[in-house]
Amino acid sequence: MGAGKTTLGRALAERLPGVDFIDLDEWIEHRASMSVKELFAAVGEARFRQLEKEALAEVAARTDVIVGCGGGTPCGEGNMELMNSAGLTVLLEASHPTLLRRLLEAQDSRPLLAGLDEAQLSEFITAKCDERAPHYGKARLKFCADRLETAAEIDDSCREFMALIAGRAE
Repeated sequence: MGAGKTTLGRALAERLPGVDFIDLDEWIEHRASMSVKELFAAVGEARFRQLEKEALAEVAARTDVIVGCGGGTPCGEGNMELMNSAGLTVLLEASHPTLLRRLLEAQDSRPLLAGLDEAQLSEFITAKCDERAPHYGKARLKFCADRLETAAEIDDSCREFMALIAGRAE
């Protein structure tokens, strides 16, 4: 959450002909005709995670896509295994200060962050990163996503990301 998956994914898809970007949360929202926040309130986290798992299976069957999944998606039973079997998984890593700043800015649209003050949010980030690390560690590659704030940083990050992927293919 807040690592920049959507920002980087959209920017990469714009630069790669024939490649689409799918934001898994947006995919779910479109299917359910309600926002993730509304889904959490209406059906709870457990049911949302089931919808997420179903959506992941749908998009994993597609080709020529970059998928930005929710921060909790890799933690679902069998989800990382599915992602690794369907394509190349990349963990976007952002520093704690970067995550804190980004999540403070986007707090209203994130159901799990509702009502947290800055100190609580900082603790939440640390706890979630620790909790999710075993799942995230199954990603095939890692990429630093701290530099996604300006058009120039996004351009640089796209070039670095594509070089990382190209190096993987060799």
